Amino acid sequence: MELPTTVDIEPELIALVIGVIFLLVLIIKFKINTFVSLILTSVLTAILLGMDLTKIATTVEAGIGSQLGELSLVFGFGAMLGRLVADAGGAYVIATTLIDKFGKKRLQMAIMLASFILGIALFFEVGMVLLIPIVFAIAIEADVPILYLGISMAAALSVTHGFLPPHPAPVAIAAILNANDGKVLLFGLVVAIPCAIVAGPLFTKLAQRYAPAAFERKGNLSSLGEIKTFKPSESPSFGLSVLTSLFPVILMAITTIYKMTVDGGATPTKNASLLDQIVALIGDPAIAMLISLMVAMFTMGWGRKRKTSEIMESIENAVKSIAMLLLVIGGGGAFKQVLIDGGVGKEVAKIFIDSNMSPLILGWLVAVVLRVALGSATVAALTAAGIVAPLMAQAGVDPALMVLAIGAGSLAASHVNDAGFWMFREYFDLTVKQTLSIWTVLETVISVVGILIVLVLNMAFH
Repeated sequence: MELPTTVDIEPELIALVIGVIFLLVLIIKFKINTFVSLILTSVLTAILLGMDLTKIATTVEAGIGSQLGELSLVFGFGAMLGRLVADAGGAYVIATTLIDKFGKKRLQMAIMLASFILGIALFFEVGMVLLIPIVFAIAIEADVPILYLGISMAAALSVTHGFLPPHPAPVAIAAILNANDGKVLLFGLVVAIPCAIVAGPLFTKLAQRYAPAAFERKGNLSSLGEIKTFKPSESPSFGLSVLTSLFPVILMAITTIYKMTVDGGATPTKNASLLDQIVALIGDPAIAMLISLMVAMFTMGWGRKRKTSEIMESIENAVKSIAMLLLVIGGGGAFKQVLIDGGVGKEVAKIFIDSNMSPLILGWLVAVVLRVALGSATVAALTAAGIVAPLMAQAGVDPALMVLAIGAGSLAASHVNDAGFWMFREYFDLTVKQTLSIWTVLETVISVVGILIVLVLNMAFH
């Protein structure tokens, strides 16, 4: 990479570094709540950037508001949809049916496919909690190590979280970079599937060689609380469960294909036909999730003779589980807005304006650094998007590919400051060293394979 011969370290960049260090200290050293830490960091960084003191609160509020505007709908409806599918037994049916069809020899592929399907409808943490008991039961029955199946499950959940709408990070980055959600979804599938295969079944073979002791652990289900079991007669059919889980993806895909084939990729204008407007409406992530939730309330609720009160209980439990996560995402939006309004993004752009580094690699690198520093993939992705957004206009890069490059970077090197690290360690009963050698490497494999595929796509479509 060729940088300009003289690069003065601008005060904006110093403020960014101090802000990130301050955030790390608050979260890791003093164990301050992540949302509170993000807001405190946003205010401190804004002061260091020399922003008008009377406008700091407005910037923070604008950042939270813009971040949660659409995302709160997508995130909230998504959590409700996932909980309805799980509480009705749909998640159990999808997993067990695929395992029956694939057989013992291809158990990893079955687990990966089930986790991928459910991962689109469920957020990472929710998917892990719901799938782990099923994975444990299957591993015991098939007499294979729990981690042998667990790695494929975690890889599939992780790639859907990082690359595919309607997950929060891809939707949020797409909004920041003005990328088409449907295009992100289609390209995201092209990236996510190979990543899941490489980081799942293929990586498992390697991990068994260099960390054999980890595969001897028996796992730990005590932290999951009461584990609900389902009888086949009580559960919905496999087809209905898959259709309900994938319904938002189907709606967004229909809109994308329609736009590409009928409208040539154009966004409908005010004078567009009624059909164009309807197709555009149902493909919007928030509306797609709302329609899908209504479908789930029937297929996983009323259609199964569940009372309205039971359906509402599932929905309320789903909202409780994501309340703090929503605030954290809002806090990430506040920090992002401070960086944008304070001119940090422009300074980063200045440094790399004469560089021959691909903007996609730059977006990936920024996200990697922030992921290592901050822990949260979502916060790292949002912050990276705010920093690289000024580069997008001059770069000539497809915004959808930049979304995926940042998504790949945000998954790298998960370690002790990431909740996913501790979930993986707890459930599979690993030591910290074993978790670093399995989980951290797994996430990094996804990140590296992801950016390589994005670069190939960029060459193919540029």
